[in-house]
Order: sequence, then C-alpha cells, then structure tokens
Amino acid sequence: MAILPRYPIYIPTKGRSEKCLTARFLTRDGVPFQLVIEPQEYDLYAAKFGEKAILVLPFSELGQGSIPARNWIWQHARDRGVERHWVMDDNLWRLRRLYKGYRIACAAGPALAAVEDFVDRYENVAIAGLNYTMFGLPKMPPFYLNVHVYSCMLLRTDLPFQWRGRYNEDTDLCLQVLAAGWCTILTNVFLAEKVGTMQMKGGNTDALYAADGRLKMARQLERQWPYVVSTDRRFSRPQHVVRDQWRKFDTPLKLKPGIDPAKLAEKNEYGLKLGAEKPVTSKDLRRLLDETHD
Repeated sequence: MAILPRYPIYIPTKGRSEKCLTARFLTRDGVPFQLVIEPQEYDLYAAKFGEKAILVLPFSELGQGSIPARNWIWQHARDRGVERHWVMDDNLWRLRRLYKGYRIACAAGPALAAVEDFVDRYENVAIAGLNYTMFGLPKMPPFYLNVHVYSCMLLRTDLPFQWRGRYNEDTDLCLQVLAAGWCTILTNVFLAEKVGTMQMKGGNTDALYAADGRLKMARQLERQWPYVVSTDRRFSRPQHVVRDQWRKFDTPLKLKPGIDPAKLAEKNEYGLKLGAEKPVTSKDLRRLLDETHD
C-alpha cells in the first residue's frame, strides 16, 4: 500500500494550467491534491487535471496576488475540520531526500507523510515545511527551528492568524507565529525543488514582480516589521533581510503529552528504498548504492 500524506494539499495557481509543475509531480507520485483556481480558468485546468482536483474560488482578478486565495484555503480547511493542511506553490517540480550527503529524488507521498508524523510529535508547531534543494548541503542538521518556511508549507489550521499584505506573505506569516510564541520547523532531510522566482510566466510574475516589484516587496515587509526586517541588495536585486537570521526566536519545542519515547526511537523508512533509474557512472554513488543493498 502506498504511503500518502493524511493532511489535504492545496495548490493556489493562476495562469499555469499548462505548467503547473506541482500538480504534475504529485500526479506522477499518486498523491491527491486540490488546485485552487479562479472561475475563468476552470475549463483550462479541468482539461489538464480533471474536475475532481479543482476547487473554484468565489472571486477573480482582485489584483492582490495569492493572498485572498490563501485565506480562502485556510477557511476551507477549517470547515473541513482538519488539524493541518498543506499549501504548496505551483512551481515545485519534485522532492528530494538528503541521504548521506546526496540530494536524491524521492517519492512525494512518503516524504510528506514523514514530515507530518514528525511535526505531530509536538504541540506548539504552527508551520513546518521543506527547505529548498539548492540549500541542501551535505552536513546539515535534520531540521532548522524557528526560521522561515517557504513554498511547501504545512500549517496548523486552528491558528488565529491570516495571510496578509500583497508581498512576502510567507515570511510575514512565519514572523506572525514566531512573535506570538509558536514554533516553525524547516526540514533538511526532505527538500523541495522549485523553479526560481520570475522564471515562469503566470502566477505572480507579471502582477507583482515586474518593474520595481522586488523593491516594493522588501519595503512592505520592512514597514510591517520595522525592528526585525531591513532592505538590502542580495542576488543582484532588492531583497528583504531578517536581522540576526531569525535567531531572536528561541521558543523551545514541547513534545505532546502521551507519546511513548520508545516509539519515537523506532526506525521508519516509510517504504523508501535507494535505487537507480539509470546506470550509475559516479563511483561514489555506485558505492552508496552497493552499501545500501548490502
């Protein structure tokens, strides 16, 4: 039996019916999801992904980026009574596992299920998610505590917060929960591979990032968090910078009552097995594959 995440996955998307990469790789991996779209694009997305995979918003063309859609998703999850829900950007194209220093492509179902199980051990985790593949380095801790979580986010549904603003909504939401004493977890064991910002048409590329959009984004976040965020120039463009690299938030994790410590110590690979999709030419990877099979 395939291992799948138990919490619902929502993908807010616009103008990318032909290039909704997240929906493509989840379909390939057999993981259920729901695309959240504006009504004028129903036929385009339904033709590509089927009617059952679609939720239609009761509004369109508000000019506020994805914020209204994200808050609609949150209320939809509350109405369903689910403890947590995933919100994923539509430009993710696969997940990887950081295994013995290598970033190895892996099935989405076991990866997301493992993250859910880990997060549910604790009673005060508001947001969790996967780090980006580009930041997955060989010697990293299994997760970072109380930092930003972007693009592939697992949210606690009963939180008294909301998505707000027009730019940098994920950074703002993380700051909201941390300032209120909640925790965030960013996993390094599992990583999300994403197409770079502004490299795909559709979504927020034209509506938010064009012209001086990057500067506006950074300045808005700085106004919202004047003692935490500043505006600098990074990666040859304006960029917000969270001072002290988020280290001012140090709320400790607390295990949920009633969890058996012995159970936490059990090894669980969630059905993942190391294999080769094509002949392996790298000596190091060949050695890793042989050691694993032995």
